[in-house]
Amino acid sequence: MTQRRALLASALAGLAVPRLARAQAWPTRPVRIVVPDAPGGGNDSTARIFANHLEQALGQPVPVDNRAGAGGRIGVEHAFRSPGDGTTLLLGNAGSNGINAALYRDLPYNLETSFVPISLLVTGPNVLAVNPRVLPVASVAELLALIRSQPRGHFNYATAGAGSSAHFSAELFKAMTDTDLVHVPFRGAAGMAQAAVAGDAPFLIANMVNVMPFIRRGELRMLAVTSLDRWPDAPEVPTLHESGLQGFETIAWNGLFGPPGLPDAIVQRLLPELRRIGALPEVVDRIKLLGGTIVTSPPEVLAARVRADIAKWKELAQRANIRIDG
Repeated sequence: MTQRRALLASALAGLAVPRLARAQAWPTRPVRIVVPDAPGGGNDSTARIFANHLEQALGQPVPVDNRAGAGGRIGVEHAFRSPGDGTTLLLGNAGSNGINAALYRDLPYNLETSFVPISLLVTGPNVLAVNPRVLPVASVAELLALIRSQPRGHFNYATAGAGSSAHFSAELFKAMTDTDLVHVPFRGAAGMAQAAVAGDAPFLIANMVNVMPFIRRGELRMLAVTSLDRWPDAPEVPTLHESGLQGFETIAWNGLFGPPGLPDAIVQRLLPELRRIGALPEVVDRIKLLGGTIVTSPPEVLAARVRADIAKWKELAQRANIRIDG
């Protein structure tokens, strides 16, 4: 009996060796990072910064594959249907991998369980900003007074896309202030920022990383941040919570996920590289210039963030009557 068990254990171990060896040899081919956003935004920038350093660490090309549209659903579904062999990763975010669970009923995947969490990468608040040439206001109170001085629906606001964390923040802003603002979604942050700077959509709520360059140049004016506490890199800017919208809090984030079936050995291979890259001074500085903070983490922290966000967004969407599809 003991001999039979030993033979069985030896056979099972032999079956496991090729799979382990393949994971240890990974990668032998290029590793794509799918970004469910258009080029030029904060999530795209994060992916490219990390991809550049991962190429050196892994010894394989790490191209960024932008698949924007449908509030991030196109890119996320593409990653979901990709093989879990380590040749495809997903740079998900608060909208594509969190808020969408509250806004859409027809997702072909489960955002809590379908993807393999690897690591959080960057967090940052959303910001409420205006084009000061078109809306010469210096505070949230002044902006609300201006909005309420005009007929309902007179003003529009821009976001980088329907279903983004910025869109959800703006809809929550509307609900909490009882204002009627027309949503103008763009297919990515670049178009949104250009429209705001041109004055076509002079009021916006956006991820900080998407608008900081324009704020630094004075083309946009930041009135408030959406975090509950003031952001350390912009301590002079008040929060919406302290500007009269008590309890208002939304945080933008992005993180790295794998498709279903991604081996844990590949996750463990990536984690130390992501931590190392995230600690490089030049990477920290580049992300900080965009208005973000690097927060590389264990997989369970990213999984917990997704679960907590989905629960929060579903409750807020129901309370504020926010939904995109019927």
